[in-house]
This record gives sequence, C-alpha cells and structure tokens, in this order.
Amino acid sequence: MKNSTVSSYNIVAKAKDYFQLMKFTLSFTVVFTCVLCYLTSPNIIEYNWLYIILLFVAGLMITGSANAINQAVEKDTDALMKRTAKRPVAAGRMSVNEAFTFAFITGTAGIVIMYVFFNPASAWLSVSSTFLYAFIYTPLKKRNSIAVLVGAFPGALPCLIGWVAATGIISPFKTFTVNGVSYSNAAGWALFGIQFLWQFPHFWAIAWLAFTDYAKAGFKLLPSNEGPTKFTALQSVLYTIAMIPVGMLPYYLHVTGMVSLWIVLAANIFLLIQCIRLLTELNAIAARRVMFSSYIYLPIVFLSLLADKV
Repeated sequence: MKNSTVSSYNIVAKAKDYFQLMKFTLSFTVVFTCVLCYLTSPNIIEYNWLYIILLFVAGLMITGSANAINQAVEKDTDALMKRTAKRPVAAGRMSVNEAFTFAFITGTAGIVIMYVFFNPASAWLSVSSTFLYAFIYTPLKKRNSIAVLVGAFPGALPCLIGWVAATGIISPFKTFTVNGVSYSNAAGWALFGIQFLWQFPHFWAIAWLAFTDYAKAGFKLLPSNEGPTKFTALQSVLYTIAMIPVGMLPYYLHVTGMVSLWIVLAANIFLLIQCIRLLTELNAIAARRVMFSSYIYLPIVFLSLLADKV
C-alpha cells in the first residue's frame, strides 16, 4: 500500500512538472485566441466540436513544445530568477534531454494533427512559430531588446494559424468565397496584428515589474538600456495607439459587425489610458495596472469579434 501511495505521488508530481514545463496557463491563453480566430473565419458556419477540440489539443502541444525548448535552453538563467527558479529543468527535477524529448514528441504530434485534420499551410505556420520562439527569440533575449519585437511574431502567429486552419490561405492579398460572398484573407492578418501589437504594452509592463529579476539573468527586454524609464512607457503608449486602427480592420473587412467595433475601440481606449498613466506616474503600481488591463483585453476583444461575426 505504501509503495502504491509513493508511486501515485510520483506520477502526480511528474504530471505537474510537465504542466509547468509547457507553461500550461500561458499555452491555454495562446490556444484560446487561436481557436477564437478559427471560429471567427467566415468559413466556419457551423461548429464542429471534434475539429475545435483537435485544434485546441494541437495548439497546446505545439505551444507547449516551444515552451519546453525554452526552459531546456534557459535552465541556467531560469535558476537565477526567483519567478522561474522552481521550474522543473531549472530546479533539477527534470533533465534537459527529457525536456527536449517531450518537446519533440508533443511538437511533432501537434503539427501532424494540423497537417492531417486542417491543412498544410497551418502546419507550416506552426513549424515557423515554434522555430522563431525557441531558436531565435529565446537566445536573442540576452543579446538585444529587439528580442521583444522578434518574439511578438510567434506570440501572434496562433491567431493567424487559427484563421488559416479555417481558410487554408496564408497570403493577405487573396480572397475566398463563402456562400457566394467574397472575403479578404487580410482579415486573418488583422487578427494577427491585434495580438502582435498588444504584446508590447503587455510584455513591457511585466518586464518593468520583473526588471531586477531579468537583469540577474542578463535579459535585455526593455526598450531602454537604463531599465524602467519614461522611454519604455512612451513606447507602450505608441504601440497602444497603433492598436486602435488595427482593431477596426475586422469591421472594415466585413468579417465582424458594428457592435464589436465599439467594444474593441472601448477596450483599446481603456488600455491606452492605463499606458498614459504609466507615462505620467512611472511606477510599479501603474505598470501593474497596464499588465492586468492587458490580461483582460484579449478575451474581451476576441470574444466580441466572434460574437459579432457577420
């Protein structure tokens, strides 16, 4: 009985480590927007729950794979930071080889699902997203703050992957027809653009709060080498302003209606106000407001776009 209890405990502990390795909460959020963008496409007229579940599972596998590679590569720097020191590889509970094996199996399985059940275009985008995040963004974080710009591409690609999973088209210059109505595939890129720009105020707010921890690890993730400064806050304001016209594009591309246009506009203005407060106050409290405002921004925006789908 005792051995059985110990064995059960070990299984639960190992499962927790794998959940932590794939950064389950972050992966869930990313995949959530991917699925919403898939459902927002005019191609999806009726919900097929099998395909929704398959997309969700594939997304978790692919995102989890990229996060696992990230933790395997950054095990030494993760060990230096309080917020990441307890991760399984950094803490020594899991070997680098085990993390890479997990990443290879889950990543391959997720990409195969995308290729077989959806289309080759979405599978190739998934490969590109994983490569950019794990092998370009991850090592670049120690070299230059441009890493945030580079990382924003794989961070926003799940939106485009979800859209392409429905349409099978990557190019923003092509159109597709549903029930005799022609739509521009640029709408998928508009969804990508929303999440792409959102990442800057979101991530810089986090980097503002975790600057000391990041500095210990040698990460250069703020636009100013001097750390949390007025320049960082100003950049957050500018990117949030850019989000306003991009957020209107789904309406002007005739994919969503007027109600969501006003909801997205209100969400953008609310986030902009928080960034302006950061610019004027320049403190951790204001940065925390930006961070939490950005957390609620994505579900409000993408759920409203889906609910008001034309």
